[in-house]
Amino acid sequence: MVDEKALTKREFDLLRKFVYTNAGISLSDQKMALVQGRLSKRLRTLGMNSYKQYYDHLVSDDTGDELIHLIDAISTNVTSFFRERGQWEYLKIHIEDIFAKRSNSAFRIWSAGCSSGEEPYSIAMFLLENLPAVSVRQCKILATDISADILRRATSGRYVAKNVEPLPKNYVSKYFDRDRKSESYQIKAFVREMVLFRLFNLVYGNFSLFTNPFDMIFCRNVMIYFDTPTRDKLIAEFARVLPPGGLLFIGHSESLTRNNKLFRMIQPSIYERIG
Repeated sequence: MVDEKALTKREFDLLRKFVYTNAGISLSDQKMALVQGRLSKRLRTLGMNSYKQYYDHLVSDDTGDELIHLIDAISTNVTSFFRERGQWEYLKIHIEDIFAKRSNSAFRIWSAGCSSGEEPYSIAMFLLENLPAVSVRQCKILATDISADILRRATSGRYVAKNVEPLPKNYVSKYFDRDRKSESYQIKAFVREMVLFRLFNLVYGNFSLFTNPFDMIFCRNVMIYFDTPTRDKLIAEFARVLPPGGLLFIGHSESLTRNNKLFRMIQPSIYERIG
């Protein structure tokens, strides 16, 4: 049996510097117990008995796979279909006008930090419900995350029963296939085909790859992991890939920094790019 030791302050400082340098995630001293609790299982899996040994493994891993395991462990991939109800109510009223004012021939939406896929699939279902079929065909949804593992889960579009229980019954019948043997539900192919999943690091990724602007960006409950300079940098990048009038949706517990001059608040958690 592995004789696992407690996380020391020195080990914690090494780990949080590595995480900040490679993922932009800022860990305060108050997160030390959380990091130990979340990483203890990973140490047991790898047969390691100290966090310094784990840190050395991280540094020597040229593939970057262990960084993904670390990020998955310390971040909370908790999401659900159609969370942030107020945002969907706003969109239901305004989506036709927003679509009419799109900046491209296509209507481009980015789910940034998409986790296990509930957010981009909610966007797809919302568009199917609230836009004419001819308009839906012009919609393109990009969904990105830093974790390859979570993207594989998202791409499969498969969820357990409790994930779909809050959805209206007609949504479940229209947009999911039920596997009675495993009691799981899979997003139907025509919905999955509306979403393009890609690996992308919001802090260190190359935003110049986005040659066409987005009309809406969803980045909810992601910036809570970043410090103020990192958040400001990300907000500036979002502003660069949104046209005037483009919309940014963030989590209800988040807000843009006070010195922000790039967006105006439409209502809490919904911001418009200033022209």
